Amino acid sequence: MKHLIAGVLAFLAGTGVALADPIEGRWQTEVDAGAYAIVEMSPCGKAICGVFVKTFNEQGEYASPNLGKTVVIDMVPNGDGTYAGKVWRPSNDKIYIGKMALEGDSLALRGCVAGGLICSKQTWKRVD
Repeated sequence: MKHLIAGVLAFLAGTGVALADPIEGRWQTEVDAGAYAIVEMSPCGKAICGVFVKTFNEQGEYASPNLGKTVVIDMVPNGDGTYAGKVWRPSNDKIYIGKMALEGDSLALRGCVAGGLICSKQTWKRVD
């Protein structure tokens, strides 16, 4: 059985078929500045990027000017469920050093300044 699995993986690698990153899909952010969003995480080169695809406030879904903008920027997987790259915070229009850690259907994000000494955190939940 081990040989069969190894053979299939070798075949897929040889044909250029990439296995999906476990972080791919849609994630719901925490509320920030009175709104939250659904972010679509997908490959961008060898990294992962996240784009706002839906936005919500206390009245429900609305057409935020942030729709279609990239919030998770060039997150490179470290191979252990963690990622490093950049994150954009729309409420203050700043880009931070970003780190993510995947644990089941939760995604812990950190945006840091000062070389990682000062960080803000959010935990996102998978929505599909």
